Amino acid sequence: MRELPRQLTVDELAELFEGRNPLVERLAAVENPLGHAREVARALTEAEKKAVLDAHPAIGQRVGLSARSAREQGADGEPEVLAELAELNRAYEEKFGFRFVVFVNRRPRREIVPILRERLGRARAEELETALDELVSIAEDRWRRG
Repeated sequence: MRELPRQLTVDELAELFEGRNPLVERLAAVENPLGHAREVARALTEAEKKAVLDAHPAIGQRVGLSARSAREQGADGEPEVLAELAELNRAYEEKFGFRFVVFVNRRPRREIVPILRERLGRARAEELETALDELVSIAEDRWRRG
């Protein structure tokens, strides 16, 4: 496992955060970007936070995934689980206005269903902070695993 870096380029950060976005642009100018990612993310505007979260693929999505996201989400392709995730993702985006992001951490998709259900019951402000924290956890894990 690699230690968190003191500096990363825009391209390195874009790989960790699913593309160039406002968070990546700001982090590229910061020393210890992954160590400061949560505070930088919280300082983004509402529209920027939405853009950062929406850049991440939906859990259960099967097309348009980066190679890294496809590996992380695994091959757990039970049709009923995928259908439930699609419906829950739709409800989540309708309620909160941004994409559901969770650090899968190599868990099968069926284990994400109850997490998504629970998070649907939260207030928007709490969920926005949770989603950003999860996004940073994903990036940290990606860096450590190489």
